[in-house]
Amino acid sequence: MPLVYIGLGSNIGERREYLVSAIGMIKERISPELLYESSVIETKAVDYTEQRDFLNQVILIKTQIPPETLLETLKEIEKTLGRVKRFDKGPREIDLDILLYDDLVMNNSSLVIPHPEIRNREFIIKHLVELNPELRDPVTGENYSGLLIKDKLKTTGLSGIQSR
Repeated sequence: MPLVYIGLGSNIGERREYLVSAIGMIKERISPELLYESSVIETKAVDYTEQRDFLNQVILIKTQIPPETLLETLKEIEKTLGRVKRFDKGPREIDLDILLYDDLVMNNSSLVIPHPEIRNREFIIKHLVELNPELRDPVTGENYSGLLIKDKLKTTGLSGIQSR
């Protein structure tokens, strides 16, 4: 059965309650096989910064639901929990994204897997590594743990150091 990593985020109202409720609904509607939950991290909004901080989390499930149907079900859960689409990248009661679906690589008008923002969101990579330190990007084959190390080296200015 495929392993699926789902990202959760909320920055409106009772943020933690939205995460808990979403996980409960995912277990009911998609897969009772919730394998792991990452920790919850509070992060600053990235694209539209004039909004409240987000609580973010990643879960790992097993499901046989095909990716497109899974996306539809996640959008239904968002709607059930009261998500209102205000504007692109705006505040969200709950946001549910398919990050990875086994090692599937998919790019069509409705769904891109792996999620295109994984590499741009350090907190997503941290969550993925927390759940599986050996996890690899299905497109490049790079280990996500290695991406975190590269990012840390860039920010500390040590990326040019050669090992002997």
